[in-house]
Amino acid sequence: MNNDLLGKHILIVVENLPVPFDRRVWQEANTLKEQGAKISIICPKMKGYTQSREVIDGIEIYRHPLPLEASGALGYLMEYGAALFWELVLAIRIYSKKRFHVIQGCNPPDLIFLIALPFKLLGVKYVFDHHDINPELYEAKFNKKDWFYKLMVFFEKLTFKTADASIATNESYRNIAIQRGGMNPAKVTVVRSGPKLDRLKITAGNPVYKKGRTYLIGYLGVIGDQEGIDLLLESFKYIVERRKDVQLAIVGGGTSVESLKALSLEMGLGDYVDFYGRVSDELLVDILNTADVCVNPDRPTTMNQLSTMNKIMEYMALQKPIVQYDLKEGRFSAQQASLYADNTNTTDFAEKVMWLLDNPEERKKMSAFGYSRVVRELSWEFESKVLIDFYKRLLL
Repeated sequence: MNNDLLGKHILIVVENLPVPFDRRVWQEANTLKEQGAKISIICPKMKGYTQSREVIDGIEIYRHPLPLEASGALGYLMEYGAALFWELVLAIRIYSKKRFHVIQGCNPPDLIFLIALPFKLLGVKYVFDHHDINPELYEAKFNKKDWFYKLMVFFEKLTFKTADASIATNESYRNIAIQRGGMNPAKVTVVRSGPKLDRLKITAGNPVYKKGRTYLIGYLGVIGDQEGIDLLLESFKYIVERRKDVQLAIVGGGTSVESLKALSLEMGLGDYVDFYGRVSDELLVDILNTADVCVNPDRPTTMNQLSTMNKIMEYMALQKPIVQYDLKEGRFSAQQASLYADNTNTTDFAEKVMWLLDNPEERKKMSAFGYSRVVRELSWEFESKVLIDFYKRLLL
């Protein structure tokens, strides 16, 4: 263990996912702990993560209840209000035990700065870890730029105004922090969500997930309205109408799981599609290792154009060829490891999947390129060093 941050206490607050399920936050926490810092985390309770307090690998995790997993404007208000209450209560409790020097707020929502404000009066610094562009997320979910969208922009500006420094997940997010958030470029650092290769072990997979069929298509991610799973099901229906040798595995949880399960049955795909929900890392890796092609059907919203999807680099780390729609950051991440379908053209998407299934040599070439790119440029081994340097500049 290095001691560059010895004696420093960092509180990480994340509202939309529990820890250690949130892989980016967990990687950040472990990296900072390995540098000698004491790490405390506040996050919500969710299925599989229900202990109020837990110590894992020397990291203290405090989990709070949420009234619901929101899906509408009123639901988000209830969720965020409850989360802010518990985050403040727990932050005070943690500070009273051992003073922390930094609060790192991981959005969504862009409201965690409210927790930081009283502690800034005590000399605590606030770091904004920018996971989602919230105004664009709202636009993607509700397809409008109304007064609530403008409110999101306002909260985002207040967040950047409060932050002593900001972490962006890619260059697109960095530009938003500088141009829309008004942050000094010197205070915005890009730390990508690179995968940890020791977590994503490559194996031969397990044919049980293919359900007796020749090929498996794999999807990993959140199951929500803007993720385009309905487009994926349309593409898969096109495939099944032409060949019966393919199974689809959908891994992940979210607010739209049940409605998409119903849509899958309605489309006659019940025997060909498996919804696995949120699963352990071991099961996730086992399923994706079995996949012959992995997919990302994200719609071409502004949110998806500018966001780096962790799933893309995880597919690459497991040597999987990819089919996705042609989005800016998706293309930057995958490059030659992916084929790019015309946006929202489900037939083109399906045709590209089938072409890959029928061309094993091309799959092999794309897989090798993607894996090499992760190993040489995008893995957490590289990004963790950027995070460490960021905190050294902030605290030392």
